[in-house]
Amino acid sequence: MPAPSDAISSKAGGARRVRSVVILGGGTAGWMTATALASQFGRTLDITLLESEEIGIVGVGEATIPTIHWFNQLIGLDEGAFLRETKASFKLGIEFVDWVRPGYRYFHPFGTFGVPFPGVAFHHRWIKARGEGLDLPLSAFSLAEELAKQGRFAMPTGDSRSILSTLGYAYHFDASLYARHLRGLAEAAGVTRVEGKLQDVERDADTGNVTALTTQRGDRIEGDLFIDCSGFRALLIDGAMRSGFEDWSHWLPCDRAVAVPCERGEHTTPFTRSTARAAGWQWRIPLQHRIGNGHVFSSRFMSEDEATGILMANLDGEALAEPRTLRFKAGTRRKAWVGNVVALGLSSGFLEPLESTSIHLIQSGIAKLLTLFPDRDMDPALADRYNALLNADMDNIKDFLILHYHANPGRTEPFWVERREMALPESLVAREEQYRRSGRLMLGSEELFRDASWLAVLNGQEIVAEDYNPLADVLDAATNSAQVRQVAEVIQRAAPTLPLHDAALAAIMGEG
Repeated sequence: MPAPSDAISSKAGGARRVRSVVILGGGTAGWMTATALASQFGRTLDITLLESEEIGIVGVGEATIPTIHWFNQLIGLDEGAFLRETKASFKLGIEFVDWVRPGYRYFHPFGTFGVPFPGVAFHHRWIKARGEGLDLPLSAFSLAEELAKQGRFAMPTGDSRSILSTLGYAYHFDASLYARHLRGLAEAAGVTRVEGKLQDVERDADTGNVTALTTQRGDRIEGDLFIDCSGFRALLIDGAMRSGFEDWSHWLPCDRAVAVPCERGEHTTPFTRSTARAAGWQWRIPLQHRIGNGHVFSSRFMSEDEATGILMANLDGEALAEPRTLRFKAGTRRKAWVGNVVALGLSSGFLEPLESTSIHLIQSGIAKLLTLFPDRDMDPALADRYNALLNADMDNIKDFLILHYHANPGRTEPFWVERREMALPESLVAREEQYRRSGRLMLGSEELFRDASWLAVLNGQEIVAEDYNPLADVLDAATNSAQVRQVAEVIQRAAPTLPLHDAALAAIMGEG
């Protein structure tokens, strides 16, 4: 009789394991998935990626948020090589221009506001001090924002005694170069790339699961698990598995984007800029070799010609290509995993790149897939759990994006008036009301956007807390105000001593 451990080993392994994964589509989603799977499974998993050179990359994911460090660490990315090969720059946050009213701007910084004092969260101490006469805005307590204003950059430190420990950062990069960089890593790790376009999807007559893909030139690719990275076309999750799409355009009506690169300036600004326009907003993403620009708008309120004209009239330098138009619809698939098909990236849903969440949602899906990676029996409980987690991600991000749009007291254009008057998700209403009433941020442990993000946008969009946690009253007013003010003073002293962004970037790339 075998020992229990042997019995478990025999039962758990062998024929039950997924041995082959087929990824449909390259681009950012496809190559991120391929690289992640190859880095974790090594040669124990046969990974094939089918893509066509004729199908371009959507490329709206040129700006990221700090969660990308998890992915980079997962695949063992060399930061210097990554920065060089993708023409990347550092990103300390996002500047929002004209969102509340023309001429008004605020900043969503990465990292934290203030420093961790004993007792309540820093922002409660700041709210209390403001009520007692402190004349400093929330922005005065963000080192990331101050560095962004001065065009500087520094790496965070793990030493909690240093103000540098309050920093966070992400990247801007060229999406096509990023996909190429990841492709090189994936192929070196054993991933097989097949050139071609999808012709047919073969399915098992009993289970309905996908068994093979056939290309237009006749290549047949069998697999146990299929990852749909085919973008908006959703060729497997929708075309084969018929997973429905939940339309969110009543909340997020922008359905077009015109994109064009232009010449860069003398210095690289270490932040993304989002400028509100009459029927949407314009992005500005600075890279080493150019600036990426785009105008996201609602076709109900503006024509493509008008949107293109506005974009071309608001570039920093000469356009480097012809503008191209992207079409999309905000929404999600409540079932991004059906049978043996998992949708990642745009095939699973779309949220406009207002807070640079596109690449985060890809890597979030990858993380969930790794945690819930199935055997060949495709246990439906794993798919249910995956879908529940992804739905929570999408719902929370959706609410955060809606917050930017509806709180716009000073905009008069029809698009913005409609946004201001629209019915909101109950979850967002409850969160805003609680913050106004008590200064509390009711966040779940798994939510992407943490305290600093909600604080930046709530206050930036002029949703102001009227009270704070009573624990802040443990300190007398004078002591509290003095301690809070001291944090702002430390930031003001520290920022000018740190390097300019371009010098910091060159040093990390080994060019300094």
